[in-house]
Amino acid sequence: MTALLRTVLAAFTAVIVSIVAPDLAAAAACSTDPATPKRQLRAMWISSVANIDWPSRTGLSVAAQQAEFRAWLDLAVAKRMNAVMVQVRPTADAFWPSSYEPWSQWLTGTQGGNPGYDPMAFMVSEAHARNLEFHAWFNPYRVANHDDLSKLVATHPARQHPTWRFAYGGKLYYNPGLPEVRDFIEDAIMDAVSRYDVDGVHLDDYFYPYPVSGQAIPDSAAYAQYGGSFGNVGDWRRNNVNLLVRELDQRIHAAKAHVSFGISPFGIWRNSGTDPLGSGTSGLQSYDAIYADSRQWVKQGWVDYLAPQIYWHIGFSTAAYEVLTAWWSDVVRDTGVQLVVGQAAYRAGASGQEAAWQDPAELSDHLTDNRKHPEVAGDVFFSAKDVKADRIGAITRLVNAHYAKPALLPARGSASAPAAPSITSATRGANGVQLAWTGSGTSYAVYRVDGAPATADPCFFADARNLIKTTRQTTFTDTSAATGTYTYYVTALNRTHQESAPSAGKQAGSGDGAFSVVIDNADAGFAAGTAWGTSTFSTQLHGADYRFADPVSASDPAWYQAAIPSAGSYRVEIWYPANSGYNSATPYIVAASGGNQTVTVDQRSGGGQWRVLGTYALAAGTYNVVGVSRWTSATGYVIADAVRLTKV
Repeated sequence: MTALLRTVLAAFTAVIVSIVAPDLAAAAACSTDPATPKRQLRAMWISSVANIDWPSRTGLSVAAQQAEFRAWLDLAVAKRMNAVMVQVRPTADAFWPSSYEPWSQWLTGTQGGNPGYDPMAFMVSEAHARNLEFHAWFNPYRVANHDDLSKLVATHPARQHPTWRFAYGGKLYYNPGLPEVRDFIEDAIMDAVSRYDVDGVHLDDYFYPYPVSGQAIPDSAAYAQYGGSFGNVGDWRRNNVNLLVRELDQRIHAAKAHVSFGISPFGIWRNSGTDPLGSGTSGLQSYDAIYADSRQWVKQGWVDYLAPQIYWHIGFSTAAYEVLTAWWSDVVRDTGVQLVVGQAAYRAGASGQEAAWQDPAELSDHLTDNRKHPEVAGDVFFSAKDVKADRIGAITRLVNAHYAKPALLPARGSASAPAAPSITSATRGANGVQLAWTGSGTSYAVYRVDGAPATADPCFFADARNLIKTTRQTTFTDTSAATGTYTYYVTALNRTHQESAPSAGKQAGSGDGAFSVVIDNADAGFAAGTAWGTSTFSTQLHGADYRFADPVSASDPAWYQAAIPSAGSYRVEIWYPANSGYNSATPYIVAASGGNQTVTVDQRSGGGQWRVLGTYALAAGTYNVVGVSRWTSATGYVIADAVRLTKV
């Protein structure tokens, strides 16, 4: 998409918003807190090359690999991030069953070795279950971090096509000057885009190889064949990279318009001493050294976002952080391209780094500096293991100062927002306020306001001060709700993060005498034996996961315990994901005051919603109220997910 077209669409969208969403226009006049921005991309890079982050080493079992990856996602959620950028093609190989390139050696230790599952499908599903965007990270030209062809699997395209490759600086690369190489790289990337529900395509800073003293890039034959219209080899090389960027942009958006395309270039384009358009720096120039004309990618609108790796501290004489954020902000201004800053988490508190990086406030100060520039749409941290390490408490300090509240992702494009959702219940129970709603969003944002306002003030939603949760589910338990009265609102977001108008407010108080409680399989009130497995397979799940077990000729129930405040009649509802392979006669046991009652449920259909099991007389006290039994003659997994009890 050209920069002109982006500008026209942005202007058109502004007109439409002013007509159909006056509340959003009113919100612009609200006083907002820069510490709680409503929209901000917050991400970390999860590196697979050389097992930097994941997998931690080769040869792990499927279960161990998956457990490690889930832990990285849980870390992102704990730090209130909303996206991950995962390296899925580190060295001309694949973290999915690709027909173009071999399985990555970083999975099993052997290039071409099948890991026993589809990592890409698993990773995307797990990220989306946590409402994290999944950006698939590809290294375009690197073939290997060595130059020994015998270490590549025999079927590797770099061995099958000797003219496609060259060795330089002890490493192997695809030759960016060959049209057939460019087509192949694009095809390999598009294979992943077309087959998986990725949210973004991400390229790193490795284009032509970084210079090695005394060595020349061996591409003279390709230049002689294809570079005739260029005055010098540098312009030709830059054009080769530009063609890859421009064509990928076109192909990605033609296949899936909602997928974001971004690049994380080296932090310096050119120095002002070389080019008056450059930054006030004196470091390596990516335009000249690796032939990456990142400024042109922005000005031509060939990317949706740019994440320059500004890996230097504030006040650094060669390339000061604050100088580069100001320069990049000026570059993207009025282009429609979003600016995301690549942050050097790996430097914070690390041995051997300069004194500035031993200050726990350095990284946090970077994000404070970002507030000077409305063009900065967020940050991405290299890399996951450094976020986890949290040396000198730098990450904790940053999160406390800047990520205290959740944030919606920046909106992309000009799609229409979904219709406003409708809150169907907001009831206070033993573990907080349980919310449920209906809507047509890809995801939802939950806002909480103290008291019982008569109308929804647009300023409630102007920043994230009232935002308490983003989720792809249609239920949420607000466990942080203290005693008192609150009003909840829910908005719906589409795939590119346009936000609906808020729902009607729904009040939940502590003095209305109503009792309702939800017990999820992840809650303390749930108990099940070792035969019950845990799954995230179905998108109809309640919460983060659900439990499953094979049917047997024994009860072995999974139990839901609750504190029933007083004897009386209670409506019992159940939630389970449905699947044609699940059990057609799952026994649910209700511990009613007159004796256990059993109801069988066909779990092959009707899932992903609350279903009424019946109304029962329950005694007061804390005990196992509802059980899911495995004793059934029907085939297929028995599922236990969530139960809701409401006094009627």
